[in-house]
Amino acid sequence: MTLITTDDLKALFARIAEAMVREKDHLCELDGVIGDADHGIAMELGFSAAAKAVSELDSTTSDPTLVFNTAARSFLNAVGASSGPLYATAFMRAGAAAKGKSSLNDDDIVEVFAAFAKGIQDRGKAEVGEKTMVDAWAPAAAACRAARDQGLPLAECLAAALRAGEAGADATKDMIAAKGRSSRLGERALGHMDPGAASAVAVIGCFREHFTP
Repeated sequence: MTLITTDDLKALFARIAEAMVREKDHLCELDGVIGDADHGIAMELGFSAAAKAVSELDSTTSDPTLVFNTAARSFLNAVGASSGPLYATAFMRAGAAAKGKSSLNDDDIVEVFAAFAKGIQDRGKAEVGEKTMVDAWAPAAAACRAARDQGLPLAECLAAALRAGEAGADATKDMIAAKGRSSRLGERALGHMDPGAASAVAVIGCFREHFTP
């Protein structure tokens, strides 16, 4: 069983921020087809702000809940667009799942991951099949929990989550959007991956990399 400290969570946010720098142009390109081409910018700004804010916390006096709550506030302050409240809610839910714990174990990370996904779904009021980031997050969380219920180690749970998230994101190419700006495009959005689902896969991939020995 892994012991996950506040420093580990700080490093996770740094890893995600670095991934968003790499993915920014690709995400903006995806968003340019069905949105206003700024999703990559928003994700880079939000996660960079979150990573910076949590890096400044005193690890000796900070618990995981404070890390997630700090990330929530900083992400929301940096990103006023739709993804801001979604990820801020995800971090707050993750913080609630970790409440009262000075460090986390493998089971806790599975709970945090599930809370993260549920927060996005609840705040966005979206269901699978509506061409949003929920199409990646919801199946990823379900796969992660199912793998853990089978007794698999955390790394394999997150690998299963990534596979499910990738499949979910890929499936958005065949969907007509029901939410957001892209819903105005109707069938013109067919054939294009939802940018929110694509960025979700990048975040999930960082979880898998970070918690794989």
